[in-house]
Amino acid sequence: MNTLLPIQTLTRLGNFGRSLYAPGYLHQPASVEEIEQVFKLAKEQGLTIGLRGAGKSYNDAALNGGGIVLDLRRMNRILEWNPETGVIRVEPGVTIQQLWQHTLPDGWWPPVVSGTMTTTLGGCLAMNIHGKNNFRMGTLGEHVLEFTLLLPTGLEIICGPKKNRDLFYAAIGGLGMLGVFTTITLQMKRVHSGFLQVRAWNVPELTTHLAAIEAGAPAHDYIVGWLDATARGAGLGRGQIHAADYLPEGQDADPDRSLQVEYQTLPSRFFGLVPKSLLHYFMAPFMNNPGVWAINTAKYLLGLPARSYRQTHAAFHFLLDYVPDWELAYGRDGLIQYQSFLPKETARDAWTEMLTLSHRRGLPAYLGVTKRHRPDEFLLSHAVDGFSLALDFKVTQRNRARLAQLLQDFDRIVLEAGGRFYFAKNSETVPETARRFLGKEAIAKFRALKTRCDPNHLLQSDLYRRVFGEQG
Repeated sequence: MNTLLPIQTLTRLGNFGRSLYAPGYLHQPASVEEIEQVFKLAKEQGLTIGLRGAGKSYNDAALNGGGIVLDLRRMNRILEWNPETGVIRVEPGVTIQQLWQHTLPDGWWPPVVSGTMTTTLGGCLAMNIHGKNNFRMGTLGEHVLEFTLLLPTGLEIICGPKKNRDLFYAAIGGLGMLGVFTTITLQMKRVHSGFLQVRAWNVPELTTHLAAIEAGAPAHDYIVGWLDATARGAGLGRGQIHAADYLPEGQDADPDRSLQVEYQTLPSRFFGLVPKSLLHYFMAPFMNNPGVWAINTAKYLLGLPARSYRQTHAAFHFLLDYVPDWELAYGRDGLIQYQSFLPKETARDAWTEMLTLSHRRGLPAYLGVTKRHRPDEFLLSHAVDGFSLALDFKVTQRNRARLAQLLQDFDRIVLEAGGRFYFAKNSETVPETARRFLGKEAIAKFRALKTRCDPNHLLQSDLYRRVFGEQG
């Protein structure tokens, strides 16, 4: 590796929502040895290092302005696969797509997946992703048998739930600030069909919406809600619930066919005619308050009556992959997502206040998604015994300051209701907010581990500095 960082590697990098950008010296290592060289180089030149997978975070988690950015997507080998036990060992750049395409023909599916299949396993663990089955299966980190972590000191440590336990529960969900995952061993989920049995039904307002998720979660393998954040008045919080279940062995007449990758592939054309790669151009004119209200109202009305159908795993899980580059429809300033996690006792009142406030200020969210959650043991956890609500907001030059103020007000409402936040999403979280929901003890433990694993504080990101300060 060159001893100096050539200016040609200084790259303008952005977040998934195309609303935040920062320059970084981009490197794409293909081996542990190359990462070790970058650590040495950064220490010599007084630079920081941020980690990046697929860059699918909605905020600044994968940005490191003025520093080195390690893009780990070239470290994407599947190292071991046991189709008898469902145990797989991979490098951190392996994507959810690679994972399921490798294991599904043998009858195994990832236990937890993100809304897009293009995320990397390293990135997923750094943020400890949750899915539509968090209430049942928890976060992805709960299915990791062990991982190897390369520390900035050059030490490589094997961690598991019972081995180096403190580092295991801190590095998963640790924002990539303690070390680099170099290998990940994961337990997959046995499935007997490439289909899920899905049931969908409308809910008229927020109380019914949350009650349906609460009552439906114990009976299903997955449950998720679409919330029409443009609706107000008696319809505030209306939406649609989708619950899904694995097919028991024997219910699929031809599982050998439905478990094949080709059968799961999402169609490239809408209604078999319009290339999906063009759809964001057609969506753009409707990405305004009246347009989204009309679309959401039509979606709600078309959701009547309730229906039941079979859907492939890929079609059910990866809605964000249905329309390529759909985020471009939001315009040149992009979008941000705000996600809050509320205890089941306070969620309705808090979200009623937040949705009402967004309407009063003329800043309704264009998409809302609800899920049911359970607590977990990870140090920087976002989990609660309750619900989450993710809201997508369009960013413009005219509304950016007002939107930032709205989200700060949301933080106050969520904290007063005993809520928590997820570091892969919100882009306005400040240190005081983090201290209030994580607690002083958790932050002190994280700081101590950071000092132990990364004494020179080489690993940093824009998110880390924003939330924890320059020295963590």
